[in-house]
This record gives sequence, structure tokens and C-alpha cells, in this order.
Amino acid sequence: MKYARLSKEQLEELHEEFINFLSAQQIDKKEWDLIKEHKPDVAEQEIDVFSDLIWEGVLTNAKYLEHYSKNYIFLFHCDEVYMKTIIIKTSEDVDFLSKKGLEWLSDNLFTNTVEVQKGHKVFAGERNTDIFELVKQGAIFSGGELYEQMSSILEQ
Repeated sequence: MKYARLSKEQLEELHEEFINFLSAQQIDKKEWDLIKEHKPDVAEQEIDVFSDLIWEGVLTNAKYLEHYSKNYIFLFHCDEVYMKTIIIKTSEDVDFLSKKGLEWLSDNLFTNTVEVQKGHKVFAGERNTDIFELVKQGAIFSGGELYEQMSSILEQ
């Protein structure tokens, strides 16, 4: 398996897509039920292949990610070759995981208590694998509004 198996909840959400996936392999409901009952290892393999296909599509389309921690916010913009980053950090006793912490950041963004760094790097390995590693570490997909807003501010 290249990425990770989708959770039961994710598989339930993608029920129709999974049916189409099985159908493309000429596996109908009756045959799927037989596979699950008599060849559970084959059923597991099918779920793993489906999971990888879904992840591959999601990661290929991923452009922006965000990762929040107590004193840091990591913003990522991923194109085909580069991963661009904006890192916002503070040494103050503030928690960016809370609404109060984000309000504090809004009020203090242009003070000496907040440091903002911008950078970029070429993907170290395969683009989608590198992005998946960020997701495993807690990054979430986003529409990129915050990244673009911060990038615009930093360019001024």
C-alpha cells in the first residue's frame, strides 16, 4: 500500500465511488459479498487499492495545506515542482490552536513578538508522497486563502 487505508467513515462516504470501482473490475454486489466472506484477504487488498486511488487523486489535486500547533502555523503552497512555505511563529505564551490565540495573532502580526518566514524547496521525493507525509503529521487541505493573504502581505 502506498498511502493509507481509508477509514470506515471515509469508505462509507465514498460508497458510490467504491461500487463504481468494483464494477469497473466486473465485481457485482453478490460477488463482493462472496469475496468478503470467503476471501477476506482479497477484499482487504481491493479496499487498499481503492484507498490508494482515492489518495492519489486527492494528493494530485492538493495545492494548499495548513498545519497549526501551539506556537506555529505552517502554510504550504504546492505546485508541480516546489513546496512553498510560510511559517508564522511566536515565543509568547499563545495557543494558535484556539480562537483566542488566532485573535492574538491578528492583533500582533506586525509586532516583534511574531516572526514570519517564507521559503520554498523542491520536493525531496515524489510530490504526492511528500504531501501525504505532511498530512500524516497533521496538515489539513485548504483553499489557500490564508497562504495567499500572508503571501500578499509579505510582498508589500
